[in-house]
Amino acid sequence: MTNEALIPKLKTIIAPYIQDEEAFKNLTVDTDFVKDLKINSANLVDIILDIEDEFDIRLENEDMEKMLDVKSAIAIINTKLKA
Repeated sequence: MTNEALIPKLKTIIAPYIQDEEAFKNLTVDTDFVKDLKINSANLVDIILDIEDEFDIRLENEDMEKMLDVKSAIAIINTKLKA
């Protein structure tokens, strides 16, 4: 799935959890969930669960540990979708 297709879906999933509206408006593949959007670790778990539901994939602990920014989230989702 392309970045152009994934980013809007990720934005919909992430939107309820962000703490920095301005950073969210300017979201790119380089946006960090914690540093830029100020999402706390508990909400990161919620986002991961929402990603699993949206894309019908299962994320392992090692995937969750790596999913700290949009770029890594896209890479992990694409890897899981191809598996």
